[in-house]
Amino acid sequence: MASKLNLDKLDLQIIQEMMETAEISYADLGKKLFVSGGTIHVRIKKLQEYGIVKGTKLDVDVKKIGYDITAFVGVYLEKSSLYDNVAEELKKIPEIVRLNYTTGNYSMFIEIVCKDISQLRHVLHDELQKIKGIERTETLISLEEGFNRNVQVAKEEES
Repeated sequence: MASKLNLDKLDLQIIQEMMETAEISYADLGKKLFVSGGTIHVRIKKLQEYGIVKGTKLDVDVKKIGYDITAFVGVYLEKSSLYDNVAEELKKIPEIVRLNYTTGNYSMFIEIVCKDISQLRHVLHDELQKIKGIERTETLISLEEGFNRNVQVAKEEES
């Protein structure tokens, strides 16, 4: 895919560095990659136009601000043709932070983040079960996140 978009090694290095430390200035990133800050700016604009870079996000430890429950829910649909409609309804539930259309047992797999079990129960019982097209769900509660990382797009060259 990188070749279709004419991404070169510098583009991939910029992506990799920004995924690791998004707050780095273009000037500092340019120094690190041995190009000018202006070159970094132009490349970032190009990556945004391609839709590869979709902005920046703050990485927050949500447990430290009171969101103690993370659950993964496998969703069984009555018919796979209902995916788009169900996805639109799921988007309306703010506790759902991720949705994937999947192969295997589930039609969809969602991640839910809640403050407590009571809020999770509300989402599962009062929100999900009311969506037309959902046949049933299976919920897995996360006990701990071992790690969460981005894919490595630019491998460091061996010295």
